[in-house]
This record gives sequence, C-alpha cells and structure tokens, in this order.
Amino acid sequence: MAPVGRGGGAGLLLLLGLLAVLPVCLLPAKVSPLIEKISDHKDFKKLLRTRNNILVLYSKSTAAAESPLRLLSDVAQVVKGRGTISWIDCGDAESRKLCKKMKVDPSSKEKGVELLHYKDGAFHTEYNRAVTLKSMVAFLKDPEGAPLWEEDPEAKDIVHVDSEKEFRRLLKKEDKPLLMMFYAPWCGVCKRMMPAYQQAATDLKSKYVLAGMNVYSAEFERIKEEYGVRGYPTICYFEKGKFLFHYENYGATAKDIAEWLKSPVPPQPQAPETPWADEESAVYHLTDEDFDKFIKEHSSVLVMFHAPWCGHCKKMKPEYEKAAESLHVANDSPGVLAAVDATANKALAERFHISGFPTLKYFKDGEEKYTLPQLRTKKKIIDWLLNPQAPPPPEPAWEEKQTSVIHLVGEDFRESLKKKKHALVMFYAPYCLRCSGLCQRTEP
Repeated sequence: MAPVGRGGGAGLLLLLGLLAVLPVCLLPAKVSPLIEKISDHKDFKKLLRTRNNILVLYSKSTAAAESPLRLLSDVAQVVKGRGTISWIDCGDAESRKLCKKMKVDPSSKEKGVELLHYKDGAFHTEYNRAVTLKSMVAFLKDPEGAPLWEEDPEAKDIVHVDSEKEFRRLLKKEDKPLLMMFYAPWCGVCKRMMPAYQQAATDLKSKYVLAGMNVYSAEFERIKEEYGVRGYPTICYFEKGKFLFHYENYGATAKDIAEWLKSPVPPQPQAPETPWADEESAVYHLTDEDFDKFIKEHSSVLVMFHAPWCGHCKKMKPEYEKAAESLHVANDSPGVLAAVDATANKALAERFHISGFPTLKYFKDGEEKYTLPQLRTKKKIIDWLLNPQAPPPPEPAWEEKQTSVIHLVGEDFRESLKKKKHALVMFYAPYCLRCSGLCQRTEP
C-alpha cells in the first residue's frame, strides 16, 4: 500500500466519513420523500397530534423494510393530502426505544414488518388486508370501510375492473360471453348477491366471464348513462363486446345465473302490482271525491297517507290491515282505519301537507286532530285508539336546529351559491332514512 501522506490522510478521513454515513446510503431505493421516517418518541407524538390518518410501517431492519417501502412510496403518492405514511426502523438504537414504548416488535412477525394504523391521535387497527396498491389506497381513503370485493378469496374468479379504460379493453379482447355487474360498495342488495355471483363465476369460468365494476364514483357517469345504470346492482350481458340485455327480474342464485346464461333472454316484464284499494280489506280506501263525506260520517278515523312505491308503507301495511280487521269485528270499536294513495289523490296530499310516507293522521268528529308518526304496529294502533292522546312533540326539522350547515330554499339557492367559491350541496328528503343518517354525519 502506498504510504499515507497529506493527501492520503485527507483521503482516509474522507473514506472514514463516508463509512460513517453508509447506513443512510443503504436506505431502500426509490423511497418517496412523502414517507416520514420517525425515530424519536416526541416526533411520533407530534405526528399523531397533527395528522389524523396515519399508516406506520414498523420494521426489524432496513433490509426488511425495503420491499414494503417500495409499495408504500406509490401509496403515499396516491393518498397525498388524505393520509400519511410513516416508517419506524426498530433495528437502530434510537428507534428501538420508540418501538419498545409503542409495544411493537416487528421481529416477531414472519417478514419482520408490521403495519399499524393510527386515527385521530390514537391506535386504530392493525392493517391486515391485501398488501396491494389498490387495497392500501382504499383503506387509507376509508379506514373504516369494508374490504374491496377482490380481497375476498372466494371472488378469485371474478374479473375485477377498476377503470373505464380496463372495461373497454375487456369488451374488446374477450371472446367468451360476458356478464358485468355494475355495483356500489355500500349497496346491501349487491352484498347479498355477491356470493352467488362469485360462485357462478367459479362454476362457469371455462365458458363464461363474470366481471364486477364499482361505478359509484362520479367518474363513471358516462358508463352509467350508456348502460342504463339507475340503481345497484345493474347486470349487463355482452357477446363479443356488444351489449345485448340486462339481467333483471330473474333469480339471484348461482344456479339461476347459470341457467339464464345457457339461453340469455331480455328481461321479462313483471306482473303489475295489484293496487291496495283493489284488494279485499277491512281498510277503507278514500279518494279526493269521497274523503270529506266519509270523515263526517265516522266520528273516529285514522287515515294512512301512502305511496305505492314506498317500502316503509309496504312494511307497515300488514300491521295496519290486522288492526283494521280487529276493529271491524269488535263489538264496541273505538274507530275505523282508512287509507289514501297520496300519489293518486294529490288534492288531499296538498291539503294535508303530506311530505313523507307513510303519514298517519287522526280525525275526530270530522276535524283533523293529530299526526301520529309513532303508530307502526297493530298493538300500538289499537291501544292508541282506545285512549287517544296527543303524540309527543316532533323532533325539530334539520333546518330548525342550530348547526353549521347552511339550508337553502328555492328563492335563495342560486344567489347563495354565487357567493361561495366551493360548496357541497346535499339534496335530501325529510322522510329518507339514509338521508337522516348522513345528516348526523355532516356536522363537525
């Protein structure tokens, strides 16, 4: 070796300096600057205070973190502004203390890493979903949401489509007959049908392709318009890329789907529902023409204003029928039950300010006396008629409550929005149960 002179001494010092920082150079390649590396407990506490949606990678060493960090770098880019990715390397001395304080030991895990999620300043859950870009992004966008359909191992034979581009490509390349389910992740009917659909996909995979696509997002409006997606699920049948029929008004079992695919046919029209007024019933059905006469002739009348399409009305109808029958056969009946189709008898609906269904109103001696939202069962109806009393005061309407939400009406809608740079507007109905749940979550 050449003797070390002045220049050699400087070179040795430089070499020693490089060796001192070498661990930094060994950081995994292509780690995004969006990933925050934490080693101090105070810094971690500050992160929890200032961010409310954090996914933390704990690793037993830098080497163990290399592969997860490459994926998390891509995740961090997609969720920028909505979620935070952090890394704690429990292999170095300072970070080891932090891991001990957090009671995390990634060395006990098979791959030497652990992913934990923190929400609103506290530990939320261990990340135990699929370790893929799509799943991790979906989790950080909605940490309490359900896993993606494709994460279900039973759905392995479903072709999961994520974008319009993928959808068009699938139609172009696929020679087998294709059944596509357009769905929304929150849709209860979709969730109930998915097991049968994925079973059919497995049973028929050699002959047919069954695919699924979450089109709830506004970016898919063009597809929804093109294929008549008015509700969920909407299932469309294609041959050689050409749309032929909707799969509707047929059974929802794997066997039903398989049988239909053997000989696809257009949707069969459903038999029209018999109007309630045309059924044999102890309930009196009133119209705009005979309502006043009937109310004057009967001293105690409970009237149900309903709509033929209303699910809550259909659910209540059997109870109302049973109560009417009991009152009809009673020797000393406390009243009679009547019904009005508010969609067909609009004058009555307007006169009595019917804005939701079902609406129950009580008439005594020809005059409207009470609106009774609490009567929904046979027992409650009969018990109340035996002892008619004023109902408890109604909950104040949403617009009457002191909240941070601005309530708009027809005349000031456009003017109010002109004054706002950005606005999110919720159009709702007072009787809508899903709206009621969302109303509560809109408040800070």
